[in-house]
Amino acid sequence: MALPAAALDFRLLNEFQHDFPLCSAPFAELASSLGVAEAEVLKSLEALRREGKIARVGAVFAPRRIGASTLAAMAVPAARLAAVADVISRFPEVNHNYEREHHYNLWFVVTAGSEGQLQAVLGAIERATGCPLLKLPLLEEYHIDLGFALGGQGGKPSAAQVRRRILMPPTTLDAVERRLVIALQEGLPLFVRPFALLASRVGCDEGEVLERIRRWCSEGIIKRFGVIVRHHELGYTANAMLVHDIPDAAVGEIGERMAREAGVTLCYRRPRVLPGWPYNLFCMIHGQVRAEVEATIAELRARLQLSDYAHAVLFSLTRFKQGGARYA
Repeated sequence: MALPAAALDFRLLNEFQHDFPLCSAPFAELASSLGVAEAEVLKSLEALRREGKIARVGAVFAPRRIGASTLAAMAVPAARLAAVADVISRFPEVNHNYEREHHYNLWFVVTAGSEGQLQAVLGAIERATGCPLLKLPLLEEYHIDLGFALGGQGGKPSAAQVRRRILMPPTTLDAVERRLVIALQEGLPLFVRPFALLASRVGCDEGEVLERIRRWCSEGIIKRFGVIVRHHELGYTANAMLVHDIPDAAVGEIGERMAREAGVTLCYRRPRVLPGWPYNLFCMIHGQVRAEVEATIAELRARLQLSDYAHAVLFSLTRFKQGGARYA
């Protein structure tokens, strides 16, 4: 029996955010596992891309394993918010830019090819907007971008998925690898032999491209390789950043416990910036309605006995920009 189009879409979105086949004909491999023709898989993925439900098929690089990146925030007067957000979104190094409910009401992610370039871009953003910014680089990760389960919150992450990761120095890339990173920024071509097409752009053979991608996955430089969904277009419009002020001696343990929760999609430690920003433990919780997310947060804080720790909940209000990280 043929797989209905809606069922095919759901399975592509939900099952192949991880474990994407790294082989010469990956879409044929997907088609075989789904019991459909390769052309149906390519047609469905292209339609999902056009509809904005997927950003791309490809790599999610681990934060700061190549290049440099930081989360940043600004307190922008309400009357200037849209204009300032537009200025920031014009920087190609900015890949996420959101209004959130807080005194610090504009939050964005900046990624660059090097630490020096990152600091130059941050300085340029401050000069262009006239607003000082908070720099909140990642210090320690517990659970970051391991996919987004659809049809409910899904199961809890496995022990292998949740473990404390102290950040390592950025990996040094050779010329071919730098070209491959640039090619992967655009996502995998929706083509019967996508890695061969990437190889022609990079200037090496298909086998070398596949070997390097597999190695980056095994070394954790690529966090995951697969379908990158856009949760807002899939109905998950209630997006909250939950932050806590946790004593430094306890933040790692509590971060790992929080990362094991089914409702938590991201969890990591960033620096406090006193006096205005006292929080060091960040996590993201997504849902279809605000009340659902608020209930998840209340239950989470009660069960993990976090009531003694100062916290804030920053719901997203406006999505000004969302895209993949740009390293060049």
